[in-house]
Amino acid sequence: MARRGENIYKRKDGRWEGRYRNGIKADGTTKYSSIYGKTYAEVKTKLSEKRAKSSVSTIPKNLTLNNLFTMWFAEIRMKVKESTYMNYCLKFEKHISSSIGKTHYDKLTTENLNAFIQCKLSSGLSPRYSADIAGVIKSVCRFAKRRFGYDDKSEFITMPKGKSKEKELLSKAEQSKLNHYLIINPTVTNVGILLSSATGIRIGELCALKWENIDLEKGVLSVRNTAQRIKNLSGEASTKLVVTSPKSNSSVREIPLPEFIIPLLNKLKASNDCYLLSGTRGIVEPRVMQYRFKRILNELQLSNVSYHSLRHLFATNCIALGVDVKTLSEILGHSSVETTLNRYIHSSMERKAAYMKTISTIFTVA
Repeated sequence: MARRGENIYKRKDGRWEGRYRNGIKADGTTKYSSIYGKTYAEVKTKLSEKRAKSSVSTIPKNLTLNNLFTMWFAEIRMKVKESTYMNYCLKFEKHISSSIGKTHYDKLTTENLNAFIQCKLSSGLSPRYSADIAGVIKSVCRFAKRRFGYDDKSEFITMPKGKSKEKELLSKAEQSKLNHYLIINPTVTNVGILLSSATGIRIGELCALKWENIDLEKGVLSVRNTAQRIKNLSGEASTKLVVTSPKSNSSVREIPLPEFIIPLLNKLKASNDCYLLSGTRGIVEPRVMQYRFKRILNELQLSNVSYHSLRHLFATNCIALGVDVKTLSEILGHSSVETTLNRYIHSSMERKAAYMKTISTIFTVA
């Protein structure tokens, strides 16, 4: 057995062996070398000399951005959620690896990086998604600086900015028509859609909701998990459904239930370990709920909005009813009120007209 911290062993042939770090391979793993001697003391002396020499240069040369991504992925694999990790992998494989990823890091410049991001914008990607790609690259560049002492080539990268596309929402008349249909037809699916409309929970949070997360006596819903389909690194299927902790720490939250929905939920109540949407231990995944929602919209001849628009609609309705932004932000599970204001509150023409009518009173002549 080696003495703690020394990495010196006595071999079966009677000799002593000492192992030491002797640089880093191109894939980022540590390269080891060995020395041998007749005695422990001899190997320890030689090992000290070798370690002193090998520590002079441990920075690998000619690393590409792809090489650094490989090392970074290995470092963060157990530190981030699986869904987050796969999100990074997808952006790397789809947008980075076959293009700028082949560039040697020492040849990378701010101009290269900005041109790459501009190319992504020109290809039709949204400013937000392009900024996410840039963010992943910045993380790898910071890793290169921390791991090898390289310059952070992304320090002066220009992050894309732009106005997000306005989310299409149902009109007031369409909302009324949809709500009426869901309430008079209180199936599990319809009550699930009502729950999203009335609390603003994400579709993944709805699908991962179990009856143990709903306290009907207190009228409180607890968001503890989310469901989503991600790329599968092992197995025959290309993707897999996972149930994990929510998007962020602030997404773990408790939401008071609107009174109207409690009787509807009571009629559907199942065992605590069952999922709300299935009434069993089997999960209904998000894309199934999306298909069901689209089918209802088509049946009622309503606008072809996304399921996520219900979350936006909830936020917009709350503001119209006078809910303060801080409270709304906590209900939605946002880490900041800026996210709530910038992404989830939409002003309709009716609201604008009502406000302008109020302004007119200032100019009324008695």
